[in-house]
Amino acid sequence: MDKIGILCAGDDELAPFIPLLQDAQLSEKAMLTFYQGSIEGVPAVALYSGVCKVNAAVAAQLLIDTYGCGAVINAGTAGAVAKERKIFDTVVATAAAYHDVEAEILTDFHPWLPDAFFQADKGLLELAKQAICQYNPPYPVVFGKMVTGERFIDDEEKRRIADAFHPMSVDMESASVAHVCYVNRIPFLAVRTMTDLAEGGAQALFEQNCRKAAAQSADFVRLMLKALRQRRA
Repeated sequence: MDKIGILCAGDDELAPFIPLLQDAQLSEKAMLTFYQGSIEGVPAVALYSGVCKVNAAVAAQLLIDTYGCGAVINAGTAGAVAKERKIFDTVVATAAAYHDVEAEILTDFHPWLPDAFFQADKGLLELAKQAICQYNPPYPVVFGKMVTGERFIDDEEKRRIADAFHPMSVDMESASVAHVCYVNRIPFLAVRTMTDLAEGGAQALFEQNCRKAAAQSADFVRLMLKALRQRRA
């Protein structure tokens, strides 16, 4: 886990990481731009993949194979599904699943999961808890499940997803990044800040709140890497 991959979906979600990267060098692969440097003294490679599962999977595999990342953190924004979650709550994934893929496709066939969820790495979860304890971020950070699918979700669909999966949030990439990490035996974590509530106006609120939510997610990842550097010292 010497080098951390930071994978965002969109350019607004990547933007807060760019000033954090020290001695950044740019390179291109598969029509993607990778920023290599360090954050809080920890070697890191950051990029935005483009929205949707396949784009995120391509980027995750390149972070592992081409850039030698020993762990991948999927950072950015998400929509709230749990009614108790508020706008600008930051959720750290304990597990991630696809809400638009039948579980049997992943349990009965490759990669033969025990259930529908890809589990987050225990070491990265402990690092997130350490960051909270050490730095007391000025925003709520909670832990829970995330789900992924290929579209913005309306209120009725959110209720169906809530009943089926009991997640904190929904997005379009986290489970696919977790999937790639799982088959490569690479630690995975997602850190997503809420842009909307469980009921009402997901797409409009996303556009309104994306930049602030993305900055908050990036700040918490920074705190995690700061805690990691101190752990290694």
